[in-house]
Amino acid sequence: MTPQDARCALDRHLRETAVLASAASLLSWDQETMMPPRGGALRAEQLALLAGLVHARRTDPRLDEWMDLAADDPAVRDDPVFQADLRELRRDVDRARQLPQSLVEELAATSSRAQLAWQEARARSDYAAFRPWLERLLELLRQKADCHGARTPEARYDALLEDYEPGMRAQRLEALFGQLRPRLVALVERARGRLVPEAAWLRVPVPVAQQAALARRLLEAIGFDLAAGRLDTSAHPFCQDIGPGDTRLTTRYRTDDFLEGQGSVLHEAGHGLYEQGLPKADGFGWPHAEAVSLGIHESQSRLWENFVGRSLAFWRWWLPQLQATLGEPWTEATPAALYRALNRVHPGPIRVGADEVTYNLHIVLRFDLERALLGGDLPLEELPATWNARVRQDLGVEVRHDAEGCLQDIHWSMGAIGYFPTYTLGNLYGAQLWDAARRDLPDLEENLAHGRFAPLLAWLRERVHRWGRCYPPEELCRRATGRPLEVEPLLHYLEAKVEAVYGGARA
Repeated sequence: MTPQDARCALDRHLRETAVLASAASLLSWDQETMMPPRGGALRAEQLALLAGLVHARRTDPRLDEWMDLAADDPAVRDDPVFQADLRELRRDVDRARQLPQSLVEELAATSSRAQLAWQEARARSDYAAFRPWLERLLELLRQKADCHGARTPEARYDALLEDYEPGMRAQRLEALFGQLRPRLVALVERARGRLVPEAAWLRVPVPVAQQAALARRLLEAIGFDLAAGRLDTSAHPFCQDIGPGDTRLTTRYRTDDFLEGQGSVLHEAGHGLYEQGLPKADGFGWPHAEAVSLGIHESQSRLWENFVGRSLAFWRWWLPQLQATLGEPWTEATPAALYRALNRVHPGPIRVGADEVTYNLHIVLRFDLERALLGGDLPLEELPATWNARVRQDLGVEVRHDAEGCLQDIHWSMGAIGYFPTYTLGNLYGAQLWDAARRDLPDLEENLAHGRFAPLLAWLRERVHRWGRCYPPEELCRRATGRPLEVEPLLHYLEAKVEAVYGGARA
């Protein structure tokens, strides 16, 4: 076999593997959006079978020979993208081979069933009904971490974190979160008791059909290609990339809180824009056409949701369009009043409805509790009470029931221990990217105020999307922004916003 033949064999194998994985992604999307309740047992069987098939292909012994031969192909020997592909492929193959196929299949089947159990338990606010599923998932995740060579509680968490944020470690997260937490708490205290009037028009019911039509209009405006994607509803908003030309978003609508649905649309659209910007047309299955990490993924969703969607410039453009559609009493609103209402600090028990200041305190809470659960330091029967006490301590609010407490998020039912920290990493990366974009695009705010989002999207395409997994997450951040990952840009952004809303400065 020649080096060129090996590269062709690799390309064919990787694409076919990606096609199989995309079928599993489609089934997962269907489970959350369309599947009838009695389809759960078969769906778990389907996903387990596909997970096993994908795992077998990702551990194929022929991959070593193909990669070694392809590395000598003169056409790509000096190509940095192909060399990055080989580096990431070897990492992926090594990690996959550490896991027995039976464990991969059992995790897929158990998490599929656990998600359905979580939906039912959340609807009834019944943690006891979900607890056996969480217990089994934790057992399987400990086995998975041990297969990766972990022998201590911290090493186990790091092994799982590696799936979501390659190169990141719990110790580094502790240092970053330790810098954030005291200044975030100080901002909450600064805002506490200093009320921003909540305008009556914010709670006027908006029909779901009208919200959905406005959401599609907003998606088109910011550059999400609806011919290569769609928007649906689900219990928990998410973005599911199926493959080239098929990126699916979901949201949820509340008739009495229009802005919550819009925020989740912008958030998931940020994920979708990243997926649509990756070079999949000619690289499907190769690492350079895949997202580098969930932290970088979250930087895109949080940037569009918050840095754009909560900005005064954005509302100078979008509010007149809402007023033309919604009529009274939205005609009473002003961009400045809406900016202040949207950016007030309002501690509450629900993560997805949190303001930007308290949001990261929700993440630190989950980071601490999931490490304690994985390490066996927090008994499962004590989770609700421990959760509620921590919310009371950090946010000063009471949790009324499990559905707004430890059952509010889908992540643990998916077996996604190690996922939550990537949200705050996304905020940190997003703040640095926003600073760099404002530096490179002097007319950015003016463009947003006129609904011109193409320059910002083009900047993100060039600095982030096009690189896939060519660079590790922190190296990609440094190349895109000129600075290493740090907490100050996010803290400066939040402190300036609190000053604008509460400090007497006019927005």
